[in-house]
Amino acid sequence: MQTTFPRLLLEHAARRPDAPALREKEYGIWQTFTWAQLAGLVREMACGLADAGLKRGEHLVVVGENRPRLYAAMLAAQSLGAVPVPLYQDAAGAEFVFPINNAEIAFAIVEDQEQVDKLLEIRSQCPQLRQIWYDDPRGLRNYRDAGLASLDTLIEAGRRHERRAPGFYLAEVEKARPEDVAAMFFTSGTTGNPKGVVHTHFALLNRAQAGASFDKLSADEEVLAYLPPAWIGQNCFSYAQWLACGYVVNCPESAATVTIDLKEIGPTYYFAPPRIFEGLLTSVMIRMEDAGRIKRWLFRSFMDVARRVGPARMDGKPLSVGDRVLYALGDLCIYGPLRNTLGMSRIRVAYTAGEAIGPDLFTFYRSIGVNLKQLYGSTETAVFVCLQPDHQVKADTVGVPIDGVELRVEPSGEILIRTPALLKEYYKNPQATAEVKTDDGWYRSGDAGFLDANGHLKIIDRAKDVGRLHGGANDGAMFAPKYVENKLKFFPHIKEAVAFGDGREKVCAFINIDFEAVGNWAEKRNLPYAGYTDLAQKPEVYELIRECVEQVNADLAADEKLAGSQIARFLILHKELDADDGELTRTRKVRRGYIGEKYQVLVDALYAGKATQYIETQVKFEDGRTGMVSAELRIADAKTYPAMRSAA
Repeated sequence: MQTTFPRLLLEHAARRPDAPALREKEYGIWQTFTWAQLAGLVREMACGLADAGLKRGEHLVVVGENRPRLYAAMLAAQSLGAVPVPLYQDAAGAEFVFPINNAEIAFAIVEDQEQVDKLLEIRSQCPQLRQIWYDDPRGLRNYRDAGLASLDTLIEAGRRHERRAPGFYLAEVEKARPEDVAAMFFTSGTTGNPKGVVHTHFALLNRAQAGASFDKLSADEEVLAYLPPAWIGQNCFSYAQWLACGYVVNCPESAATVTIDLKEIGPTYYFAPPRIFEGLLTSVMIRMEDAGRIKRWLFRSFMDVARRVGPARMDGKPLSVGDRVLYALGDLCIYGPLRNTLGMSRIRVAYTAGEAIGPDLFTFYRSIGVNLKQLYGSTETAVFVCLQPDHQVKADTVGVPIDGVELRVEPSGEILIRTPALLKEYYKNPQATAEVKTDDGWYRSGDAGFLDANGHLKIIDRAKDVGRLHGGANDGAMFAPKYVENKLKFFPHIKEAVAFGDGREKVCAFINIDFEAVGNWAEKRNLPYAGYTDLAQKPEVYELIRECVEQVNADLAADEKLAGSQIARFLILHKELDADDGELTRTRKVRRGYIGEKYQVLVDALYAGKATQYIETQVKFEDGRTGMVSAELRIADAKTYPAMRSAA
């Protein structure tokens, strides 16, 4: 698409000024911004930023939840040729230091007092950060810090600037070119400092339009924006595609109201990582456990019909008259009300990405009539690489290359990607850029996988993480830790898993239970517990998790290549893995290397054959305080199975 984000905004405002562009829920009431109102706000903010000294090519940090005035701030920066840099709103202040200094950021626009406090806390480490504007003034009345002001102050300064130079804004917008830098997204930093991924207007809009064309998106779509704007997935769905298509983006009141807001909006186009779909299903199953006997029987009976008939129906396959009647009855009694409860009554297209999704979970949503599909992409490829066509949806693949994408699989199994929309560079990191971009325009994804007979891509693991066992009966066997971890997380009672085994004689694993799901399971069995640590170490819980582990082992045994990756021993951690403790990235990816070092004593205990191991760990609370959690952890053995040899 040969245009820029600000030009698209002006086109929407000129063509349909009174159509809704954004909605925000405030005090329980949805407030609407039309395209004309949004264009006016962006113009005033751009003029205010120019008046403050923001120049073409400079960076503006934006931190907060999805908020219309933060979206406007990104458009305002782009209107001046500056580069917005969204950062994760749930990150600790210390995590802002590297990106702010790396990008030499002097200006910040943030949502509220929480974000202001973080930036003021690190200001001594970021001396160039001279101006901070905030959207929500609550709690900030008595702040007197230099360079701190409300967005209303910035907007008022912009109005004065516009009166002095009425043609300034449009002249700045006209200077922009599609090949100019539009935004910078910092990676999650699983192995070190995050890298700033630089993308142009052309790259982001090219992929946004390719994805929109693939699924025939239009201005009639409704989207709920509730994931972090700093994550490129959310940014593409609720910013790049929003401006490419002109649909309506709805911003929830808070993280606590997302489920309610989802039902009120009834989005037609929906995106969530697997953990969101898992959480929704877990809440449904917990409620069903509490329902009466007749309701439980109806639910189970019709879900059996749905699992047998639903996926074929979604794939457009012919059904018998009896199956059509049964499914219609189930839709009236169970599936329709369930979709309504989940806020998915109007969904036309739903996508999941970021992690593998369990086949049972994936099939559940498709069986009740939700057109859930998978996509494949990354920050460096502007997300849209492979998508699943309607009627060609498989639980174990991530779709086919879409318009403009070429794939190549190296002998090592690594997937290489070529599209017109690759990252321009890693900011100030030419060595890292050269490592992922080849001279002939291919991007090294770092993922291992293959194309099946129908041209669908299947991802196995990160190429660098695929290792080999050493010694013992499985000497030389392939070890794919992410593949194993994902299979464990497919169970509703397991929230996170970390697998070890590269260079060792067997595979062992750490497991986090899902506190809500296992807590509900325990209550049904009158099993008392005093909190996460106590519940996690119950013998009954270990037996529950052992059954999950052994089922994974049975599945792995059926795959000749991965049979050696079966889990021989496991333990349930005494605390939940947490991004604030450095164990997860902000996109909830496991930092396996860091966890292995932090809990080396537990890894050693697993491989030494111990039955228990004492551990004491420092944790960080949400308010910044620290404390200690300690426990004597049980270590359990799991049954493994002989590999099933394929027929000659």
